[in-house]
Amino acid sequence: MIGRLLGSRTKRTQRTGPLAAVRTPRDAGVLSCRVLDPVNTPVPGAEFTVSDAMGRKVVGGGTDPFGSFVAAVPAGEYRLAVSAEGYTPYRASATVVEDSLASLGDVTLQVAQPPELPAPGDWEIEPAHSSIAFTARHIGLARIHGRFNAFAGAVRIADDMQHSAMHVVIDAASIDTNVKMRDDHLRSADFLDVERFPTLEFYSDRFTHRGGNRWAVTGALSLHGVTRTVTLETDYLGLGNGMEGETRAACRATTELHRDDFTVSWQTMLARGIAVVGPSIRIDLDVQIVPKG
Repeated sequence: MIGRLLGSRTKRTQRTGPLAAVRTPRDAGVLSCRVLDPVNTPVPGAEFTVSDAMGRKVVGGGTDPFGSFVAAVPAGEYRLAVSAEGYTPYRASATVVEDSLASLGDVTLQVAQPPELPAPGDWEIEPAHSSIAFTARHIGLARIHGRFNAFAGAVRIADDMQHSAMHVVIDAASIDTNVKMRDDHLRSADFLDVERFPTLEFYSDRFTHRGGNRWAVTGALSLHGVTRTVTLETDYLGLGNGMEGETRAACRATTELHRDDFTVSWQTMLARGIAVVGPSIRIDLDVQIVPKG
């Protein structure tokens, strides 16, 4: 759809309306749009990307609380992509003329069909195509990335997905940040104390649908001899088939753990009072499951 060109190539001082005060650089125009749902309610926070004719991103961001965005871009031909959780992505084209407004008007997003859920029954995590990774803050500046290389898990899918359950066991000694000295320290009594607590375990029987493909998986995480309630914010990615035709389901999940909650409290301060290791750890999971047996 080609955007409507409102106004003409007139001087900025002749503009009227809300855009009269929008100052654009020489050879630039303004691109605008309002994003609505099927009942004409604005969609705030919808993500938009404006790309040039070569496919290079020019500008991006989110719609305001009224579902609108306004962006100044060089005069030219553009492609616009709009996406929001639970809706089918929208794409359009627009021509932006110098010192003019190119408006796509009201864009209505259609509700997307949620991906098909796994069939009821027993499934298991396939480690070869799954990962459990973490990120920690280092000296208040950089981030250290690591993962656990050995883990196993089972998922029992119920007829009602929200009544499903899962159990994951992680080998604590398999922690890997690609630096042996650091990994040995993380395995020591200062951190995971793998001799006393050889595994981390997570058990959940609370799968809460948050809408679209978003789920909250809440359960008990046992780490370093302490058990706490943890919620995994999860994006369900749907079903697919592997190289041998086997059915697979996939998801991404994330959470944040506070070390003190699990009494993993070792700390050294730098001379300027900055902690060597940050107090929280971000956990990122990419998981594929296959039918058991």
